[in-house]
Amino acid sequence: MKHKTIIEPFKIKSVEPIKMTTEEERMIYLKAAHYNPFLLESKHVIIDFLTDSGTSAMSAEQWAGIMRGDESYAGSVSWKNMETEVTSLTGMPFILPTHQGRAAERIIYSHLGGKEKTFISNTHFDTTRANIEFSGAEAIDIVIDEGKDTSLIHPFKGNMNLEKLSQIIKDKGAENIGAVILTVTNNSGGGQPVSMENAIAISEICKANKVLLLLDCCRIAENSYFIKMREKAYANKSSREIAQAMFALADGAVMSAKKDALVNMGGFLALRDKALADACTNLLIITEGFTTYGGLSGRDMEALAIGLQEIFDPHYLEYRIKSTTYLGEHLHKLGIPVMLPIGGHAVYVDAKKLYPHIPVDQYPGQALVCELYLKAGIRTVEIGSVMFGKYDDDHDLIPANMELVRLAIPRRVYTQSHIEYVIETFAEILQDAPKIKGYKITQEPQYLRHFTAHFEKL
Repeated sequence: MKHKTIIEPFKIKSVEPIKMTTEEERMIYLKAAHYNPFLLESKHVIIDFLTDSGTSAMSAEQWAGIMRGDESYAGSVSWKNMETEVTSLTGMPFILPTHQGRAAERIIYSHLGGKEKTFISNTHFDTTRANIEFSGAEAIDIVIDEGKDTSLIHPFKGNMNLEKLSQIIKDKGAENIGAVILTVTNNSGGGQPVSMENAIAISEICKANKVLLLLDCCRIAENSYFIKMREKAYANKSSREIAQAMFALADGAVMSAKKDALVNMGGFLALRDKALADACTNLLIITEGFTTYGGLSGRDMEALAIGLQEIFDPHYLEYRIKSTTYLGEHLHKLGIPVMLPIGGHAVYVDAKKLYPHIPVDQYPGQALVCELYLKAGIRTVEIGSVMFGKYDDDHDLIPANMELVRLAIPRRVYTQSHIEYVIETFAEILQDAPKIKGYKITQEPQYLRHFTAHFEKL
């Protein structure tokens, strides 16, 4: 019998209480946080969709691995377990452990970057762009045009525009390209997957021009599942085999293991070239730690190695993608404008379409983020002109391509009833949409302003 209901392929062994708050209490908490959900205390949040990074529930086997963790400073057994697993998955001989993905980004992009350098991606995520621009280099996004239309159905809206890639390399000069970065799945572009066909073509262009190709692979298991489901040539391959095939196309990979490795802390930089690995290793030792632990404890490395095995379980991946799709499709049926088709780790709401009366310089995404918290204690994140907007010489906003709000679903954390609660909340959000007002920024840092900016309701 084929069941319609996709059940969680796990049992709950330990639970964490949720403090239920009132709307009146949440108004006080949000105002104290300057209308920025990043500044809320987690105990005041009912459903936390702020990020799927580091928020996974670890398995019994991972917790057992934590107890086995070897905390030796050099050459620990836990490091060998991590190194073996990452090498097997990526096929790359040089593995540098880091405490999280942005540390790996800082190491590789500070080495490759600098003034006059250009990095090209389908879409750089926030910390990637910040590390590149902090080095003095520029970061260019060239996702396909289909990826900018939230209502359009396309199987691989995370793909990179190949014509633009070739043209930029020609215009800038191959010697001035720091690297081409393929983000899988494309987080800033609505969690959309990248096809193997596109990845192969990118690799060929990079090889022909002798340009470095790096994978931002923090959600590669989810991307591999989409390839298996949507590219006929890979229908009979396992998701792990598909991931290995994609790694084989690249010269290196950066991973925040806090996503698809199912851990609360960890990351790595994997490289093929020894000279590049040696240069990055020097930076690793100076800023993160010795080569066999980076910024990680032995127990973290043990859990990471186990998580990289568990993430490719076909039953888990089916549950993960279909449960996210369930939320997205129900919001779509309500009339909420969402990024279609639904991505892997999150549902993205098009706040510009939901609140067409709010100008982009009044941040419709931030307005939705605040409404979700006020109405139901749901914490989400704006991925639009707060996160990616810039200013021109007159300090007028140069808006982002899209005004999205991301509902990032932590792995193995929430149940069906939590999701139903979110769906009910959006019915009220839709009803009240015409009367919602925008926000202005009252305080912001130079980089990654969405983390700490202060807002005021208009």
